[in-house]
Amino acid sequence: MAEQAYPERKGLTVKDLVTTGIFSALLCVTIFIGGVPFGANPILTFYLPLGSALLGGPVFLLLAAKVPKRGPIAIAGILIGIIMFVLGMHWAMALGYVLGGIIGELIAGMGRHKSVKLNMLAFCCLSLGATGSYLCYFIDPAGWTSYMLKGGTDASYIDTMNAAAHYWLMAVMLIGTVIVALFSGWVGSKLLKKQFEKAGITA
Repeated sequence: MAEQAYPERKGLTVKDLVTTGIFSALLCVTIFIGGVPFGANPILTFYLPLGSALLGGPVFLLLAAKVPKRGPIAIAGILIGIIMFVLGMHWAMALGYVLGGIIGELIAGMGRHKSVKLNMLAFCCLSLGATGSYLCYFIDPAGWTSYMLKGGTDASYIDTMNAAAHYWLMAVMLIGTVIVALFSGWVGSKLLKKQFEKAGITA
């Protein structure tokens, strides 16, 4: 009975891994579509995490519904982190997505991946991964600048970014990312209500 009531306890199948890979790629697409317009501008770059969180809620919640087991959320975070690192993003952003995926996995697991609210909080954790690079910037500006210059970032971009930087932006970035991620998740919960009902997921 326990296995029938909670099928997520079963291990991940090949199909589950393929589904996780596909949805991880889709999450990357939503992150780039929402974040690139901000990241391309050194003045608006601090709002990149908010933009990155805007479109991914429905995709994330659908992943949780399609594979309601332990592992997919953490795997998604790790894959996104790897992609970010390979594409030349700051290592702290890549690490942020990895940690966000792992923490999000633990939160979703508290509801056995069947709670929309907990899954939305899990998405918030993943979305906060994008703030890793900026937090590192405020904590160690010199180290961040050196790393990015070696990675090919234009010095004029960083100079303009430095002129626009204010410490209060950290609070705006963190709080704003959570709000946007929750909104994106809420929209996803409405769009995918019938899908969730079929999967036995509760609000």
